[in-house]
Amino acid sequence: MHLTRFTDYSIRVLLYLATKGEERTTITEIAETFSISRNHLMKIVQELHQKEYLKAIRGKHGGLWLNRAPEHIRLGALVRDTEQEMALVECFREDNSCIVTPSCRLKPILNDALNAFLSVLDNYTLADLLAGRHNRLAALMRIPTDNS
Repeated sequence: MHLTRFTDYSIRVLLYLATKGEERTTITEIAETFSISRNHLMKIVQELHQKEYLKAIRGKHGGLWLNRAPEHIRLGALVRDTEQEMALVECFREDNSCIVTPSCRLKPILNDALNAFLSVLDNYTLADLLAGRHNRLAALMRIPTDNS
């Protein structure tokens, strides 16, 4: 299984916001931190806003911040929400033309594996990514903390 950049960057955005805490941030700030295209990040932020992972307000007093506490953002749900296609192989797709599908056992086995993968992610939250690492993450992302 390979997660898309969209999902990878979505996790990074939420991790950045969780590390930043209640202080608002901008798309530009996150884009510069991770060396990600601002335009690409705008699409990601828009979707995360629509799916209520974060709040986004434009203008002088606007910015971005988490819409939920990090312990309420499950990684499995985030992956499901950001991955456009979870089809591991052709037989998962509507346009499947594999001739062995009626007799093949690969699809149910891969489906079990995919469900196991997502089930493991369901056991973790955004808070788990921060646990015991907040100050180090803040330093790596150049986010000032009370300790700096």
